[in-house]
Amino acid sequence: MAIRRAIGIFFLACTCAGWTQAQDVASNPSPELARRPADKPAVSETLPLTVPKGTPVQVALDKEVRIAKVGQPIHGRVVEPVYAFDKLVIPAGTAATGQITKIERISGGKRTVAALDADLTPAHAIQVEFNEFVLPDGKHIPVHTIVTPGSGQPIQFVSAAGDASEKNGVKDVASEKAAEAKQAAKQEWDNAMKQVKEPGKMHRIERYAVAELPVHPQYIDAGSVYFAEIQDPLDFGTEPLTPELAGSIGATPADGAMVEARLVTPLSSATAHQGDAVEAVISRPLFDGNRLIIPQGSVLQGSVIQVHPARHPGRNGELRLVFHQLRLADGVQQKVEASLAGVEAAKVDHVKLDSEGGAHAAASNARFLTTTVAVGLGAFSMIGDSGGGDIGHTSAGGAGGYKLIGLAMGLAIRSQPFGMAMGAFGASRSIYANFVARGHDVVFPKNTTMEIGIASRPAGSAPPMTQQSTTQQ
Repeated sequence: MAIRRAIGIFFLACTCAGWTQAQDVASNPSPELARRPADKPAVSETLPLTVPKGTPVQVALDKEVRIAKVGQPIHGRVVEPVYAFDKLVIPAGTAATGQITKIERISGGKRTVAALDADLTPAHAIQVEFNEFVLPDGKHIPVHTIVTPGSGQPIQFVSAAGDASEKNGVKDVASEKAAEAKQAAKQEWDNAMKQVKEPGKMHRIERYAVAELPVHPQYIDAGSVYFAEIQDPLDFGTEPLTPELAGSIGATPADGAMVEARLVTPLSSATAHQGDAVEAVISRPLFDGNRLIIPQGSVLQGSVIQVHPARHPGRNGELRLVFHQLRLADGVQQKVEASLAGVEAAKVDHVKLDSEGGAHAAASNARFLTTTVAVGLGAFSMIGDSGGGDIGHTSAGGAGGYKLIGLAMGLAIRSQPFGMAMGAFGASRSIYANFVARGHDVVFPKNTTMEIGIASRPAGSAPPMTQQSTTQQ
């Protein structure tokens, strides 16, 4: 009897131990099971809403600043909203305050060249920083920022030209969605810049006239946009990662979808080479209705597929890039086909985008006016009294050569040969600068905002190669 009881107790103990082990395995899955698919989360988690170090915030000065001294305060507005994962944390319109941190010296050589052209107060390079954001609800956020080199000038949003189907009036659903997205991005940029007191036409004429004087103040134009990189992370709390949120991430974007990204790799048609790697970070999450498809912080990887540097005579640079891989915030990668649909570029660069996202620098139409004036002054100096007594003609030739200094010398010397020589010099210099000299390159500084048309493609397919030559001209 005792033996039977002992055997029963033994089997009961074994059964309990096996049941306990099974429960432990169920509650502590293997590492492979712990890495569950994103679309089938086992439990709710939380996500930190953090703006990481190095994130750029686009700030446009809301009024012009007359430069006076280091430490002078400046004020602007955030023109591109900032997101953390899928949440808006710094909206457009947020006030930004900062100061001038450095007024760089001008070398003696530059001063001499400027003085010869009647400019006794040449422009200094200015460094600024922003140290506080004030949200629309009144909350003050102290920050430490560093402004990206190459920023600090008026910029504009440039959309890609319409493709052949759009020009012929034939559109499919994808092209219509893409056109609507490009128009919405342009409209959003225009609305953001309305909060900036950009100068009117008469004010610009006044500023141009003042700048032509030998001694004149220096201004930072209203609407100048700075890329202020945050040097310390900003914490905006956490949010729950629900099964619905996690399940939608990584879904295939709809045809014609557009994402906003900032360029991590600075690019210039002067230095880039075909095949160079390019990287951009998604700065605004992509939604399909209420479903999050691509969160902020995801990375687009691509390459330069065509590049032509600027060259003589007056030929401008060209640059074409594509993105072929998307890496989500959790490390999952997708093959994609993506190209530029819009870009923010400096107004002075006159950047244009073709229908396939290729960028090229366009020449300014102002070159015709300035050259016409210079040639006219040179021609006028050759008319009149060959004895050299005509003040109007000699001074016109001097003005065509070196502005007010040439004008003063023309008035003092009163020599028509001198006026003719200065007039011919001025006309030749204008023609060379506008039509013969090396053209302008396409330059996209780090943190340039881009609107990118993105769609998925089958794994293993090659990235598109559209209308590019394999050799550089």
